[in-house]
Amino acid sequence: MKRRNYLIFFVISIIVFAACNKEEFETSSNARLAFSLDTVMFDTVFTDVGSTTKRLKVYNNHNKILNISSIDLAGGNSSNFRLNIDGYELNSISDIDILPKDSMYIFVEVTVDPNEQNSPLMIHDSIVFITNGNIQDVDLVAFGQNVHKKNKEIIGTQTWVNDKPYLIYNYLAVDSLETLTIEAGVKIHFHQGAILYVAGTIIVNGTVEEPVIFQGDRLEEAYDDVPGQWGLIVLAAGSYNNRIDHAIIKNAVAGIQVGEYDSEVASDLFISNTRIENMTSYGLYLFNSSVFAANCLIANCGYYGAFMAVSGYHRFYHCTFANYFDYANRIDPTILISNNIIVYDVEYIGNMDAYFGNSIIYGSNLEEIEVSDDSQGEMIYKFENCLTRIRTDNNATYEFDLSDTSHFVNIINNEDPGFKDIIEYNYELDTLSVAKDAGSRSITDKYDFLEFDILGQSRISDSNPDLGAYERIEE
Repeated sequence: MKRRNYLIFFVISIIVFAACNKEEFETSSNARLAFSLDTVMFDTVFTDVGSTTKRLKVYNNHNKILNISSIDLAGGNSSNFRLNIDGYELNSISDIDILPKDSMYIFVEVTVDPNEQNSPLMIHDSIVFITNGNIQDVDLVAFGQNVHKKNKEIIGTQTWVNDKPYLIYNYLAVDSLETLTIEAGVKIHFHQGAILYVAGTIIVNGTVEEPVIFQGDRLEEAYDDVPGQWGLIVLAAGSYNNRIDHAIIKNAVAGIQVGEYDSEVASDLFISNTRIENMTSYGLYLFNSSVFAANCLIANCGYYGAFMAVSGYHRFYHCTFANYFDYANRIDPTILISNNIIVYDVEYIGNMDAYFGNSIIYGSNLEEIEVSDDSQGEMIYKFENCLTRIRTDNNATYEFDLSDTSHFVNIINNEDPGFKDIIEYNYELDTLSVAKDAGSRSITDKYDFLEFDILGQSRISDSNPDLGAYERIEE
């Protein structure tokens, strides 16, 4: 038995020795590394705000082990960039082996130091590799942007102009009796969880060419349409004369809350030509308030596109509600009209009056409208010349009588509106849409500004206006 053990040990030793001899190193000065990128490029990064992490993969495409003598961040510790090399958070490392046909990862982050420039600035550095005396480098490029930083501030009357973006941390509050005016083209960015709270008045003066944009502070392409990146806009009880025109409000937990459920002091909002999209919960959250909305798109909200409860006087003209939220399983309809709400076992009851004209209410659910009527309060609602998604079979959760003209007039029900591309969030109408020319001219003629759609295109150049916020213009 002992002789057999010695023999096995001798054979294993030979195999190990032979394997060690095969682990030869590539020593040619012509041996080069390969990289997944020749330039690691970052989108615009705000001053003092760290970027997302970019990944660089380093390959040994040779048949022998390749020893990297050194990997260095050219700018060293004074650089705006930071490295994680093969699991080590450092900007320089020596003597790294990569096995034949194997690879390693380097992760890169960047932070931009503030300066006095308003325009974007370019930050440049490189990662330098030395292998067998052969020098290679990979460029690092980021674009930085200075901002007006707002953090836990209560402000008085002021005007924001389009010189550089505004970045809100935690919260910004507009004091009562004060007005925040935001001019065309201004971009407002919110850090995670940040909110804009308006006790006084907000006026947003965007245009078709230069809308005012409210969004998160992560500008990488991967965050373009991700909901929940920031909090919401709150128009508190008593907030008055609010006007939002040509704005884009996207990727938040909720869009705009108007009023408060437990307050008898009303709030108001006139909102036009505005897109509210990609919200974790609500697009519009309306309590004890008055809202006039025209040419607005409310799209892709995890709960309701518009939740209106207790007391309210709300008018929606040429609005498109399109709910195809796909980040979670959506249960609620896109529109809730209710004259009551229960919060912590306390019921609040009021009088509700809601009207929708020449609008589209559609989405991926079979039922996209809910009405909750408490007999102790008044409930008035009406859909006139609208395209709706209301279930009418025996399995319907919400019962509606579409022949009741006090609530429904000239309705197109359960017919796909024919949006151009819901995957790409394009809710313009395709050429064969049933919503095309299905609007009422008398509704459009109520207000001069309804003669033009959200893109500034004429609605009165053909026989009848189209339903929704977008007018189909045939070439």
